[in-house]
Parts: sequence; structure tokens; C-alpha cells
Amino acid sequence: MTRIRAMTKDDLAAVSHLLGQSWRRTYSPIMGEQATTRLSDDKHAPEKLAAELADDNKMSFVAERADGMIAGYALAVMDSRGDVMLDRLHIEPGAFGSGLAADLLHAVLAAHAGIPSIALEVIEGNDRAIAFYRKHGFEMVERRPAAHGVGGHASLIMRRLLPRA
Repeated sequence: MTRIRAMTKDDLAAVSHLLGQSWRRTYSPIMGEQATTRLSDDKHAPEKLAAELADDNKMSFVAERADGMIAGYALAVMDSRGDVMLDRLHIEPGAFGSGLAADLLHAVLAAHAGIPSIALEVIEGNDRAIAFYRKHGFEMVERRPAAHGVGGHASLIMRRLLPRA
């Protein structure tokens, strides 16, 4: 049994490790191992995650297994206009196909009930994620150069309209 809950400071090391592993597995074939490792080591260091956790415009969730291990992580960011972006959604490979990613996504959506839509950015070539998001009602609305220092690659901006509260 896995439960979805708000991330705490006690989760920083486990989430940093999960993100590093997920990024290397997912993005090394797209961007190369060296670029992926450099970007992940910078973006997913525990101190950077701690700063995000302290930011009132960011909401972080973890999926915690019964043994206390972190099996998944999601981060949503609200900008100054009130638009919400799903910035991260990562699960361990053993949870692929289990519904855990959907559970994390639903926690993010529930936490933002009442907003008109939620968007996300996914690097072109991350076919597993693109298929997942399409299955959950996201549609591509824009193609642009990738953010987050992933130069030379395109990103897809996907958006899902949410029901009115």
C-alpha cells in the first residue's frame, strides 16, 4: 500500500535520489549521459529541493510505501497570475503501470481545485510521459525550445482543462 502525502524536509535525500535516478534513466538517451547528470546534479540537490519546499507557490507531494520508502514525487508551481504548472512527476521503475503516477497526478489536481487548467512541459522524445499525460486528459498546446538548461531539445507544452468547482 502506498499513500500520497505532502513532502517534508525528512524526504529531501530520498526525493533527490529518486529524481537523479529518474532523470538519468529518462533523459540520458535523449540528451546524453553527461548533460543529464550535470543538469540533474544541479537541479535536484537536496538544498535546492529544500528551497522549493519552503516556497509558498510550490506544492510537493510524495508517494510513500508501507515500508517508509519514497516511490514517487510530484511538484506543482503556481505563478504570479495564478496559473499552475506540473513541474515534476517521477516514480520509481518498480511502480510503472501500478497507478502510482496517476495517484500523484490526482493529488496535484485536487490540491488545485477551482483553477481553470494545469499545464506541464515535457521534453520531446519522452514518449512514455507524453502518452501518460494524453491518457489523463492533457493536450499539446505548444512546441518550443526546452527550458531548464536542456538546450538543443524541443519541449511540448501540454494543458488539461479542469472542471469548475
